Amino acid sequence: MDTQENPVSDAATPPDLEPAARRIVALLGPVDDSRLDGPTPCPDYAVRELLGHLAGLATAFRDAARKDLGASTAVSPDAALPVLDDDWREALPRRLDEMAAAWRSPGAWTGMTRAGGVKLPGEVAGAVALNELVVHGWDLARSTGQPYTAGEAELRSCEALLAPAEEDGPTGPDGAGATDATDATDATDGDSLFGVPVPVPDGTPLLDRVIALSGRRPDWRPGG
Repeated sequence: MDTQENPVSDAATPPDLEPAARRIVALLGPVDDSRLDGPTPCPDYAVRELLGHLAGLATAFRDAARKDLGASTAVSPDAALPVLDDDWREALPRRLDEMAAAWRSPGAWTGMTRAGGVKLPGEVAGAVALNELVVHGWDLARSTGQPYTAGEAELRSCEALLAPAEEDGPTGPDGAGATDATDATDATDGDSLFGVPVPVPDGTPLLDRVIALSGRRPDWRPGG
């Protein structure tokens, strides 16, 4: 039987972004208009800006996966406050589905691409895309009073991406080289939604550790 070698190393099978994307879609139903002006763990964003940011990043990382390096991949997330389109209830789920589908292509994880105006390897862009979905999914759930969980493999990927380089050593926690770690830092530094890691005690659950590494208090609540 004729077989074709997968361009992505078997030792580093890329994750599927669909579960994280679908979790966000499932959170949208209870978000009525009265919640759009509510606070989020991102100080500069109300829920409407968070949703607008999710729509923008879904488009940008979809195009990054496709190597369609146009305007959507050229702009820093800090360039302007996100604007939520009127049709977001239909458009955001579609964009998230398109993003997840684009990253199921093995070619998305190879070569170079661009996101947020930063050039970086496809495998790093994919890890950043997953991290955006997981952390901002938590943001949306916490902002709207909904439960949130994530798979261990997703959380381990986010932990490796967000962990301070000096704690990881020269090769990083997952064996990634120093160049990959630098690329990931460059790709996330422009996003003011990710801050200085928050200390948490030993034994903190993995999801809470990832959230703390992203600069959020795991116990954050609206008005708390």
